[in-house]
This record gives sequence, structure tokens and C-alpha cells, in this order.
Amino acid sequence: MNQTQALWIKDPLAILAEGAERGIVVQNGRIVELVPKGGQPATSAAFFEAGDHVVLPGLINTHHHFYQTLTRALPAALDRELFPWLQALYPVWARLTPESLDLGVTVAMSELLLSGCTTTTDHHYVFPAGLEDAVDIEVAVAKRLGVRVLLTRGSMNRSQRDGGLPPDSVVQDEDTILADSERVVARHHQRGEDAMVQIALAPCSPFSVTTSLMSATAALAGKLDVRLHTHLAETEDENKFCEQMHGCRPLDYLEQCGWLNARTWLAHGIHFNAAEIKRLGKAGITISHCACSNQILASGCCPVCDMEEAGVGIGLGVDGSASNDESNLMQEVRAAFLLQRARYGVGRVSHKDALRWATKGSAACVGRPELGEIAVGRMADLALFKLDELRFSGHGDPLAALVLCGAHHADRVMVGGHWVVKDGAIPGLDVPDLIHRHSAAAHAMHRR
Repeated sequence: MNQTQALWIKDPLAILAEGAERGIVVQNGRIVELVPKGGQPATSAAFFEAGDHVVLPGLINTHHHFYQTLTRALPAALDRELFPWLQALYPVWARLTPESLDLGVTVAMSELLLSGCTTTTDHHYVFPAGLEDAVDIEVAVAKRLGVRVLLTRGSMNRSQRDGGLPPDSVVQDEDTILADSERVVARHHQRGEDAMVQIALAPCSPFSVTTSLMSATAALAGKLDVRLHTHLAETEDENKFCEQMHGCRPLDYLEQCGWLNARTWLAHGIHFNAAEIKRLGKAGITISHCACSNQILASGCCPVCDMEEAGVGIGLGVDGSASNDESNLMQEVRAAFLLQRARYGVGRVSHKDALRWATKGSAACVGRPELGEIAVGRMADLALFKLDELRFSGHGDPLAALVLCGAHHADRVMVGGHWVVKDGAIPGLDVPDLIHRHSAAAHAMHRR
């Protein structure tokens, strides 16, 4: 589509917006008009007939580990909780190469796009020899596919010889990490509402980095004006480790390291107590809720409603494809809905809450208020779903059907006014060939 030409996404079956019953008009990468019931666009525009489509703001994935698509359902890691699960997988991840990472990232980003995701984060923190340019590889794939990204320069510098979990071969020293963090921000981080590539800094977790690196990374993020990310309060084992290693609970440790501010979003956030939840809200910290991963690893259940009541913003993340075993954000919406509905009841969690977490809530996590909402002036990032599968037959409310009946595949996806998924496919992507090459790379890693 010519960016200067307006496009009316006309008469959708349903749309997640008020006053847009006849659709929306997009131009120059933004939403420029909502067309109400009985109205006509004020802007001269071509049109896309959306009568068979439910229109959502593009979904935003706030936590992932792309490289883990190469170790889905790995037998050695099945039926394990977090720490033994990591110990089974780290030796396999140590075999990553630039070629296998490129394939793993391509699969993850493609699966996300096809599920209606228009913006994704990634947390890459394993850097075996030869993989020093991992973030650069991810940027290249994102540009090929047209997805909007916030890629985090992850890090680990506490290995097995220091009492940590990862093998020595996948960690780096603090000076190397900080220098490369500055490099990737200078090279790739874009500013402004239309930014397609942004960078954040992301030590892996309190049990895989030193206090010095945690503190230095927070200081560097402040200097460079980028966001901060890490895993926190995912398991009780982590809490115990932090108490033994640092003499305090994880949130106290985070505060000591200079992280307790609105620059920070955290993955998981399961095992905070009531006082800590209030501190999170006061600090402006947001949480990436990873419902599928938390259930598969039996880590627990994030207290989402309690957090929102305390002013903590909630987004959704699919987490790594070795703990979730997929990268489908629309299915993550349903999983989060079901998990939180079971916890809090029908009066406190609706399908619209789950959709809000994946859109406006996730936009807050990544610091992008111009995303995640269908409103005039917002970026034209959209996901369009058809309800023509057996799973939807007989549905009533189309928006509810997306969540309750289990939508999993978008028919059309738009990022910044450009169609990046058409008729359920990514133009130019040879999926059978990608599966063949990705599977071969994965099996080669498994066999070594």
C-alpha cells in the first residue's frame, strides 16, 4: 500500500474500539480516523472490505527467548521445574551458532506475526563463542519480516564456577557486556513513535549475574535512556536463592541495585507479597504475565488482579519456546484469561481484560503508549481475524469468540500501515523450507 494513500478498513465484523463500528482509516502509518455507525470517512481513501474480520490492535509480546524455538519439547527438559529445567537446557543452548540463531529467530518472529503480534520483545542472554553479534542477527530478521521489536541485550556473568546455573561457555565478563550494550544501543536503537527497532538492557536474573553488573546496567540504562528488563519472583527457589546469596528478597535486591523505577518491566512476578506489590505500583514497574510457561513449569500464578488494583501495569508474554513450546500470542491471551478467571472468578476477569493485557497493557510494558490501542493518532498496527473455522461455528459475540473459542491464526496483520500478513501467510516466506532448515538445525544441536 502507498503510505500517502489513505486506506479505509471498512465495516468490520467487530472491532476492539468505541465509535468505530464502520471501521478505521489509516494513512502514513497511523490511524487518522474512526468511522462511527452510520458514518462515512471524511478522508478520501481506498478501502479494504473487512466484513469477515474481527479487528484488534496489534498484539504486543512482552517476554520471549527466540532461540528456544530450537529446543521445544526436548526430552531431557520435560517434567522439570525451573532450575533443573535450566540445567538440562544450558548445555544445548551453548551449541548455538549464528546460523541456528537466525533460523530460531525467524521461526519465533514468524509464528508471532501469524498469531496477530505486531510488536515483540526478546530476551537473549546466552553468548557462546562466535555468537557475539546475536542482537545484530535478530535486528536483521525483524527488518526482513517487518515486525516491530524491542530487543533486549541480555547478559549472564555468574556461571557454575561462581555458584550460578549456566555453564562457563555461555557467560561473558562485565566489561564485555557493558561495552556491547552501548554498541547495540548506539547502532540499532531508534527513537520516536514510529520506531521499528528499539533496544533495552536485560541481565538474565538475580541468580545469573553479579550485583556489580545489575547496578552498572541500571546506571547505563539511565545514561542511554533505554528500558530495563529481567526475570524476577518467578519461583520460590529464586526467592530462597536471593535470600541466601544476598540476604534479602528479590524486590529488595532490585531496589538496592537501582532498578525500582518506571524504566523497568519484569517477567513473571509470581511470588511477590502484598507489601511488595504496593511498592511495584508506586514505582511504576510493569509485569509481563507468562501464563503458559508458568503452568508448564509449575512456577505458580501471577496475581494479576491484585497487581492491577495496586497500580501495576500488566502485559502478556509467550516466554521462551522451551517452556511454552510455542510463540502464539493469541493463544497466550486465552491461557491468561482462563488462568486468571480460575483464580479470581467471573466477576473480575473477562475476555476483554485478557485482550487489554495483550494490547494496551503490553504497550505500557515496552514504553510505547502510541501502540496497543485503536484510536486516532496511534500507530496503524492491527491484527484481523476471521471466524470461519469449525471452532467458531455458532458463535455470538465475535470479540468473545476470539478468546473463548481459541483463535490462533490471524488472516491479516498490519504494522505501521504495511500489510505484513496477507491471507494468513507472510508474503515471500517459504514456510516448508524454513521448517526443514530449522528442524535440521535443532536436531543437530540436540544430538551433539
